[in-house]
Amino acid sequence: MPPTVSHALIAAQVKAALDEDVGTGDLTALLVPPRTARAMLSTREDGVLCGSEWFDEVFTQIDADTRVVWQAQDGDRIRAGAALCEIQGPARAILTGERTAINFLQTLSGTATLARRYADAVAHTRARVLDTRKTLPGLRLAQKYAVRCGGCTNHRMGLYDGVLIKENHIAAAGSIVAALTQATELAAGRMVEIEVETLAQLEEALAAGAPRVLLDNFTLSDLRAAVAQTAGRALLEASGGITLANVGDYAETGVDFLSVGELTKSVRALDLSLRFS
Repeated sequence: MPPTVSHALIAAQVKAALDEDVGTGDLTALLVPPRTARAMLSTREDGVLCGSEWFDEVFTQIDADTRVVWQAQDGDRIRAGAALCEIQGPARAILTGERTAINFLQTLSGTATLARRYADAVAHTRARVLDTRKTLPGLRLAQKYAVRCGGCTNHRMGLYDGVLIKENHIAAAGSIVAALTQATELAAGRMVEIEVETLAQLEEALAAGAPRVLLDNFTLSDLRAAVAQTAGRALLEASGGITLANVGDYAETGVDFLSVGELTKSVRALDLSLRFS
């Protein structure tokens, strides 16, 4: 299982989610007499599990007497109808935490499931599929963790841990050479990557010593030409127009990376169900 997110961040995210859902108290749960209950969580569709720590933390914060026993762990492939975990504890606590806990689990499992589909689609090549910064606000580290659970790779976490020089940065800096020179000086020891839109710009970036180049909206034939032109002088990343249907074709061009915003931007939650037993 990939390294997880810090417990402090998970606890903070769960607290914020419970604050907006529970507020001053769960009025509907008061209809249930105080008693101990047991519930089972299952999946209605195939996928990849992700988010169990967030799920656990929801019930810990509501009532520490609630216990969750898992039959699967993050990163596992799960099949429709499979039992994922059993929850035991105060009935009111289970009912109050149900929606928030499932919201985290279904969202992160959805991200991990899509990532696994992309990873499987390029498994016959050496290319790696990357995520982007197109994430749900407040859930970036969680979604990027889910991407790793699904078998894909994280790009930079944010603006603070890597440099990606795009067209507007080049325009503001004055040229590809100027932008790369400044980036190398300012971001020593961090990833430096520059975006190009033509083979001519690629050559300019390579001549300036770019260690990594993002090929934006290149056709498949131009990507193959870019790989031949680069001849190992820099790492190459393709971006733009890449979907699950064509990612294999892009990977076969020989580029090192394929960035896909859909991994975290277009989230479809996994269909999960929790029932009292």
